[in-house]
Amino acid sequence: MNWEDEGFLLAKRKFRENANIIDVFTISNGKISGIVYGGNSRKIRNYLQIGNKIFVIHNSKNDNKIGYLKTELIEPISPKFFGDKKRTSAILSLTFLLNKLLPESQPYNKIYNSLIELYRNFEHDNWIILYIFWELNLIRELGYGTNLFKFSDSNLKNYDLANITVDNVNFTVPYFIINQKIPDEVANNLILKSLSFTRSILQSKFFLPNNIIFPKSRIILENYYN
Repeated sequence: MNWEDEGFLLAKRKFRENANIIDVFTISNGKISGIVYGGNSRKIRNYLQIGNKIFVIHNSKNDNKIGYLKTELIEPISPKFFGDKKRTSAILSLTFLLNKLLPESQPYNKIYNSLIELYRNFEHDNWIILYIFWELNLIRELGYGTNLFKFSDSNLKNYDLANITVDNVNFTVPYFIINQKIPDEVANNLILKSLSFTRSILQSKFFLPNNIIFPKSRIILENYYN
C-alpha cells in the first residue's frame, strides 16, 4: 500500500545500524509505524525530533507487515522549546499518550486538529491550561466522557474549587475545569489539582486496565507545579 500523508512524530527507536522505526500520528491514516532507512544520518536525525510535524511517504507490499517511510520536515516544533523544561515535558507527555492510547491506522480528526490548535498556542502564557483541556478532550474522544457539565454551578468562579464525583471517586477540581473557560491567570496549586484529576482519569480508564506504564514525562510535568 502506497500513500502520502502528514503527521506528528510520536516516537522513534533504532533499527539496525542506520535505520529507525518511527511512530507517526497522521491526519488521514491515524497512528502508523514504519522503517526509515538512513534515520540515523545527520540530515534526517536532526529533524526526527519527537513532536515535530513531518511529511511521510509510505510504501508497503503487505498490509500485515511494517512499511517503509520516507520523511521530510514540515515544521520543527520541539526545538522551539528545548530550553523550556515544562513545555518539553508536555510535548513528551502528549506524544507518549497518543502513541500508547491510539489504535493503529484509525484516523482521529478531532484529536489531530486539537493537537494542531494546542501547538499553535504553545507559546502563550496560558498554554498549560490549554494542555489540560487537551487531555480532557483526548479522554472524551477515546470514548470516556467525564460529564463534567453536570457539576455546573453559577455561583462558582473560575478560581473556586468544586467537589465532584466521577465513577464513585471524589475529586476537588478548579471550576474552570468544569466550565471549560480559560482564566487569565491561575495559581500553581490549581494547575496541580487539574493535572492530578486528568492523570487519575487517564490511569484508571486506560493505563491500569491495559497494564501500560504511565509516562514519566507526564509525572515530571505535574511535579513542576507541586
